[in-house]
Amino acid sequence: MKFLGQVTYNWDELQNGNRILINGKISDVTDYLKTSTKFLGIKVTKILKSYTQRDATRKFYQSEDGIKSSQCISELFPVGSLDHQNSGCFFATTAMNMSVFVILLYVLTKFVLAVIFSWLISHRLGKLEKKDTNKPGMVRSTSWEDLESPFNFGKEINRVDNINEVESYTSGSDAPSNIYLDEYGDIYTVLLVTCYSEGEAGIRTTLESLSKTMYDNNYKLLFVVADGLIKGEGNDKTTPEIIIDMITLDKRYPPVPVPQSYIAIADGSKRHNKAQVYVGWFNKTPIVVVVKCGTESEQKAAKPGNRGKRDSQIIVMNFFQKVLFNDPMVPLEFDLFTKIHTLMGITPDLFEIILMVDADTKVAPDSLARLVAAMVDDPMIMGLCGETRISNKSDSWVTKIQVFEYYISHHMSKAFESIFGGVTCLPGCFCMYRIKAPLDDGYWQPIISHPNIIQDYSQNVVETLHEKNLLFLGEDRFLTTLMLRTFPSRKLMFVPKAYCKTLVPDTFPVLLSQRRRWINSTIHNLFELVFVRQLCGIFCFSMQFVIALELFGTLTLPAAIIFTFVLVIVALIGPTTPVIPLVMLACILGLPALLVAITSRRLVYIAWMLIYLCALPIWNFVLPVYAYWHFDDFSWGETRKVAGDDGSGHGAVEKEEKFDIKQVPLRKWEDYEKDRRRDLTENWEKNIKQWKNQLSVIRE
Repeated sequence: MKFLGQVTYNWDELQNGNRILINGKISDVTDYLKTSTKFLGIKVTKILKSYTQRDATRKFYQSEDGIKSSQCISELFPVGSLDHQNSGCFFATTAMNMSVFVILLYVLTKFVLAVIFSWLISHRLGKLEKKDTNKPGMVRSTSWEDLESPFNFGKEINRVDNINEVESYTSGSDAPSNIYLDEYGDIYTVLLVTCYSEGEAGIRTTLESLSKTMYDNNYKLLFVVADGLIKGEGNDKTTPEIIIDMITLDKRYPPVPVPQSYIAIADGSKRHNKAQVYVGWFNKTPIVVVVKCGTESEQKAAKPGNRGKRDSQIIVMNFFQKVLFNDPMVPLEFDLFTKIHTLMGITPDLFEIILMVDADTKVAPDSLARLVAAMVDDPMIMGLCGETRISNKSDSWVTKIQVFEYYISHHMSKAFESIFGGVTCLPGCFCMYRIKAPLDDGYWQPIISHPNIIQDYSQNVVETLHEKNLLFLGEDRFLTTLMLRTFPSRKLMFVPKAYCKTLVPDTFPVLLSQRRRWINSTIHNLFELVFVRQLCGIFCFSMQFVIALELFGTLTLPAAIIFTFVLVIVALIGPTTPVIPLVMLACILGLPALLVAITSRRLVYIAWMLIYLCALPIWNFVLPVYAYWHFDDFSWGETRKVAGDDGSGHGAVEKEEKFDIKQVPLRKWEDYEKDRRRDLTENWEKNIKQWKNQLSVIRE
């Protein structure tokens, strides 16, 4: 007879009849107990009667005779063995159960805290009401003339203050004037818009939405950076030309500014770049436009001046660092300083907050005021983001599957992280940072203008795969990572009442390209944050542990979706039902719907969720696998197309000849200002001399 295997019984089956367990072996002593001759002896027989359906190992192993008797019983009446796990199976089962418990606890905790944030906290963030002006963060309501500045201009510069004077410089736009908010309208704020290859409609929509925000024009400055002389696909003008045509230029400056040098984020000779600074008004809102035009040697190149979005942000961040610390400036920074001072009537060191917006984003009218209000209410907040909504929801099946994903990423993930004050990603399309923060002793602490942040964010030597994914694909997320790493005790928050609308990819190749960049940058940024020990909490109850779970979950998405389908199939046709995994699956898929129902009550998102669930194989398998396969692809692919270009060089670093630092002078503001005043005096004297000569000629 062929041996197939050993017969095993579980504990429930041991309860049938006169079965007894001795040293892992099960014997059926029914026939023995029915016989009149108890050949094993009276003592053994009593044990067998007392321990039927039980484990008698300990009783028999108390003596040598008992051990011999137990061996005899096992050989005479065997029926099988007790089913048990070996050590490997035991540890595997234990690890699986612990993993299920931890994941289920994490999902439930995330849901509960997101609900708590929605019900108890979110309504206080960005609430517009009259505040106590003696509160910390509100001291800016006092006169700015009473505050000390390192920059002494002597007589106050002539500023265009009232609306009538502004109209003389504008084209008479019919745009409604902004609503002035007494309680939050006195914080000087920069509205940064970074442009690359966007068209006129997208840029105009963004600038108009920012111009119409409910915030006093005297306290906000539109700051647009055009990343090179780029002509987007389908555009008949370059992006800088489109922007300049929208604004009314300040007539106190030449219509074509002189390009000024600065040190860019690049390699080789491309570290030297030049930019032009235009100033004026957009719908009566002061605006500064920085056009990166490149040096003379690259004017015939495909994209002169292009150095990438990170370089555009660093121009602004570096500028405010130099202003706050009174460090030596490059010519571009002094040009910016002078023109902002002329346009706004204040020195740039008085700006406290910067709002970063992409050039295809439409900001809600009250969003700026709400974000500033949240900053004012809590001086420990260093960064904020609002909700990003989709404006082209129904354009195609590609846009439809993104609606619920955008919603839940804000109202569950970011809401949960806001409980701990550690939102791990402030999206670059709509976020706000402090330039500097007030301290209790009357001093200021640089935040986004902190030298450590700028040094790490402006790396130009990027060699490893990890660094390239951080700096080339996910610069916005990496900036958030740097903020958390540098200021772990400060807060990054999500303000649901502030929102914007943006266009999302409407074709699958564009979505594939976008998510490749997002997924890869997410993995590398989470890996950076895992090692930040100063984040709140301890061990399993810490933000660090949560980030580790997020990293593990992101890496295992393809395997998770495969196991999900296997679990469903086993539950439908298998002999047993895996209850615990099914409960966990129901929680993961069902709790977001419950969150929508009990918080926003916008039940239409339940329908969007069903569409999202149908696309789970795309979200959890196709996109991650594609991203992992292209870990070494740092191009922008289909996302930003440029006329006559393959889309692979958005700010790419190319090694060329060495950079000569002497090409870009670094001087203190005082030295620049002395030269400027001397030139003005010489020109004035020269004009007077010419006027006298002309007058003398007329008299003769």
